[in-house]
Amino acid sequence: MRCPFCSHEDSQVKDSRPTEDGSAIRRRRQCEDCGARFTTFERAQLRELTVAKSGNRREPFDRAKLERSLAIACRKRPVPPERIERLVSSIQRQLETTGDSEITSEMIGELVMDGLKALDPVAYIRFASVYKDFREARDFEAFAGSVGELGRE
Repeated sequence: MRCPFCSHEDSQVKDSRPTEDGSAIRRRRQCEDCGARFTTFERAQLRELTVAKSGNRREPFDRAKLERSLAIACRKRPVPPERIERLVSSIQRQLETTGDSEITSEMIGELVMDGLKALDPVAYIRFASVYKDFREARDFEAFAGSVGELGRE
């Protein structure tokens, strides 16, 4: 593994352990050249996923991009980082088990919406405001009203 500090090619694994949810292996490494320590994570990947975006664009699925989107939606909310990590792992697992190597950005968006609805209502509305492209306050009111009605059922 290349050192992120000095770019030396070799590092030594000092400690390995599973993450809390068991979806990855956390490894503490030390660079053999500069001695710096850093952490890496290894995850099982069932298949290479390609995301079909609007305008016929294609790009590889990026787990980090999904994590950032969820972290932004949950910013300053009482949502522990472990819950976000579990949601990201769950969404990725659902996408990988569809049987298709190409998925749509809409499919990802809907899975995120479903996950956030169960996780935190404010984060759900925040994400929806970007995903559904709210243009004015009325859009927020209409969506929040429909969310409120769902909660009363």
